[in-house]
Amino acid sequence: MESSQHDGQRGGEPPAAVAFMPYATADSSLRALAGQAEGFGRHAIGGLHGDVYHVTTLEDDGDGSLREGCRRREPLWIVFDVSGTIHLTTPVRVSSYKTIDGRGQRVVLSGKGLQLRECEHVIVCNLEVERCRGHDADAVQVKPGSRHVWIDRCGLRDCADGLLDVTRGSTDVTVSRCRLSAHDKAVLIGASSGHVEDRAIRVTIHHCLFDGTRQRHPRVRFGRVHLYDNYTRNWGIYAVCASVESQIVSQCNIYEAGEKKKVFMYMKEQAADRDQSSTGLIRSEGDLFLNGAEECSAQDSEAAADEQWNFKIEDLDFYRSCSVQPASMALKELLECFTGWQPVPLPEDICLEGKTDSD
Repeated sequence: MESSQHDGQRGGEPPAAVAFMPYATADSSLRALAGQAEGFGRHAIGGLHGDVYHVTTLEDDGDGSLREGCRRREPLWIVFDVSGTIHLTTPVRVSSYKTIDGRGQRVVLSGKGLQLRECEHVIVCNLEVERCRGHDADAVQVKPGSRHVWIDRCGLRDCADGLLDVTRGSTDVTVSRCRLSAHDKAVLIGASSGHVEDRAIRVTIHHCLFDGTRQRHPRVRFGRVHLYDNYTRNWGIYAVCASVESQIVSQCNIYEAGEKKKVFMYMKEQAADRDQSSTGLIRSEGDLFLNGAEECSAQDSEAAADEQWNFKIEDLDFYRSCSVQPASMALKELLECFTGWQPVPLPEDICLEGKTDSD
C-alpha cells in the first residue's frame, strides 16, 4: 500500500449512522478522545497534556518517524501528515502518555507491530497493523505491567502469533470498534497458568468485529473481562474460552456460527500457586446466537463447582454501567460497516495546535 493510494480526510462530517455507535462526540476536537473510553480503560488520557508530534515520513526510523515519536519520554499527541505503509523491521515500543492518532490518514504498519511495555496512558486510534512476522510477532502487545490503555478503531490481521495480547499483569485496557480478521489466535488475555500476576488483569472489549478468526475471541486466564456489543462470526474452533480463574461477562454480543458451532469453551488449568486446577466462568446476558451457534453452559463444563470464582454483585454493577445496546441485526450491520480503520477526518482544531516533529 503506497501513500498515494489512500488519501486521508480533514474537515467535513462523519456519516450519520456513526451516531448510533459509541463515542459520538470523540471526534469533535483533536483531544476529545482522552478519557472517553468506556469500561476498564476509561482513565486512559494518552498524550492529552503533551505537544502535537507530526509523523512526516513513512520510514521505519529517523526524524519525523512514528518510532521517533513513540520513544520520546515526554507526553505527545502523535498525528500523521502522510498516508501509506510503514514497513517495520522491529516492533515499535510505545512509551507512556502517548496518543497515536491515525485520523485524517490511512496508515498501515507492516512486518512488526506495537509493543506497550511497562507503560501507562496510551491511546491508539485508527491504524491498521498487518503481516507481522517472526517470533512472538503480535499486532499489538500490552505487556508487562502496562495500564490505562485504549485501542480504538484499529484493523488487525494476519500476524505470525496473535493479533492482541494483554498479559503479565497489564490491566485497565479497553478495545473498541476494532476489526480482527485473517488470523488464527485473535486475542490472548493472561499469558499462562504460571503467571499468577495476571489476576490483576481487567479488560473491556466492545463494538468489535471478529471476522473469521479461528479462536480466542478472547481466550482468558485469571483476568476479568467484559465483552459487549461485539460481533463474532465464522470461527474455526470456538468463540470465547474461559480458563483458570477467569471471569467473563458476555453481554449483548452476536455470535454467528459457521461450520463450528461451539461458542463458549471452558478449559481447566492449574495456577502455579494452587493445588488444584480450575476453569473460568462466563456469564452470558442478552447474547444473540445465530446459525446454530451453541452456548455451552458452565454446568456442562463443571465450572459451576468452582464456587470461589462466582461473580460478585459489585462487579456486575460496574459492567452494567456501560452504554450497552441490545444485540440485533441492526447492530450487526453497524459493526460490519464501522469497525476497523475508518475514513474519519482529523478534527479541524489541529490547525490551532503547535507542531513538534524532528525540531
